Amino acid sequence: MDTNFPDLRQFGGAEAFLRVCKPRVVLEMFTSKWTALVMGALLDGPRRFSELRRALDGITQKMLSQTLRTLERDGLVTRTVFPTVPPRVDYELTALGRSATGILEAIGAWAGEHADAVIAARTTYDARAAEPPRPVT
Repeated sequence: MDTNFPDLRQFGGAEAFLRVCKPRVVLEMFTSKWTALVMGALLDGPRRFSELRRALDGITQKMLSQTLRTLERDGLVTRTVFPTVPPRVDYELTALGRSATGILEAIGAWAGEHADAVIAARTTYDARAAEPPRPVT
């Protein structure tokens, strides 16, 4: 272990910094922007694949399929196939998925409140990064 960083596990809650811990595996699930957006699109109830695709500007069919499969595998979304012609498939948040929506809504609210500040910081950073290097005097 790097001696510059103390082992924070003794203080509790720091296991997520360890590569093999269970909380980290779950946290990684939410690092995809599409995970949060797909779950947000399902907040109002079940939706068909085509409805989700229309609602999520910029998502490809492949990425939506992959995200829904991952969310189903993780127990956050259910996939229900109705025996109609053509087959109808609905996606819906599970109880576990709904239990995570408060966190996602809080992140969304924070993003909305601070978007201008983040964009301004990026603009300032990019302008500084575009300047030629100055000699050290």
